[in-house]
Amino acid sequence: MSILKYPKVGLTKDNKAFVLFIINNKRYRLFNGKRIKSNTSPNQYPENERKKIANILAAEVYTFLNEGGILNEYRSDKIVCGKFSDIEYVKKGLNNKLNGDYSIKYKRMLQFIFKELCSEVRSGDISKSTILNILEKYHSGTSYNTIKRHLSVLINEAISLGMDSNPMKNIKSIKSKSNLNKPFDDISAILNEIKAFNYNLYLCCIMTYGCLLRPHREVRELTWGDFTADLSYIKLSGNRNKSGRNRIVPVPSYVRELLNKGDNNLNIFTGTTKAPNPDYFKTIWGRFKKVSKLLEQDQTLYSMRHTGAIEIYKRTGSLSKLQKAMGHSSLAVSLTYLRGLEVSELEEEDMPMV
Repeated sequence: MSILKYPKVGLTKDNKAFVLFIINNKRYRLFNGKRIKSNTSPNQYPENERKKIANILAAEVYTFLNEGGILNEYRSDKIVCGKFSDIEYVKKGLNNKLNGDYSIKYKRMLQFIFKELCSEVRSGDISKSTILNILEKYHSGTSYNTIKRHLSVLINEAISLGMDSNPMKNIKSIKSKSNLNKPFDDISAILNEIKAFNYNLYLCCIMTYGCLLRPHREVRELTWGDFTADLSYIKLSGNRNKSGRNRIVPVPSYVRELLNKGDNNLNIFTGTTKAPNPDYFKTIWGRFKKVSKLLEQDQTLYSMRHTGAIEIYKRTGSLSKLQKAMGHSSLAVSLTYLRGLEVSELEEEDMPMV
């Protein structure tokens, strides 16, 4: 076995050094010297030193193979051939992420994406058409971009481990529709329809609308201890909401009359110390969508919060009050929020001063 050309040295996007060469029309990319019985490992060095060490590895590879050396088989993932397939690199990348310090939700999404890849891959190689076949299943901009983002995570991790090409190159994100989370024109009618379908979903929706809480965490995780004794306010600490700030919101009378205060440590939906699972309201909303006669396209569970935001702004004309009610981190966020809902073209200096 011999090398026709001297190995090339390169860096991945995350600055991992590798040695690239071709033998018998097969392309190899080594990130360390294990395959040639060498202890040289460029990526154990600081980033500014890696390319220099990779050049040493390139010289070792060149000498080793031109002297008749044979690359060791690499069996850590039950691969006996001289090179991993694309899907095997992705599997290794997935395992790295699953062993990392990430949220359960994030890891589950990556596992879902990997299953999607496996269902599309036939020969083990991943092409641009493989990626497009997956993305074409998702028609909304938000879903498309979410799936694309997680695909990129796995593909980039696989590339850092040695996958040769990037099948996602030049695949662009698509612009989400501006009317996603479209507000409701008749909030009472839709709430009554939801109430007849599922009472917990109704309670979630009316609190999302009336208290402007985010449904999937802030509402779902509410305990009776988050309310004042007379149920007139909800108090959430910074680690319980997206802005990271302590948040106090009033509870309208039409919401209070639905509540029967229990022990402080009990969740308001389950009656136990455990909150519903993270996808609880997402799942029920999906079922409701299939039977609703009133829901319009692009109206979501978050449309309740958006409708409430518009109502507050129209009634008060105060951006600062809207910011506090929504739990936004700054006035600029609230301005962007209203622009996205096409309420009006606003500038911060046009708004009432506090």
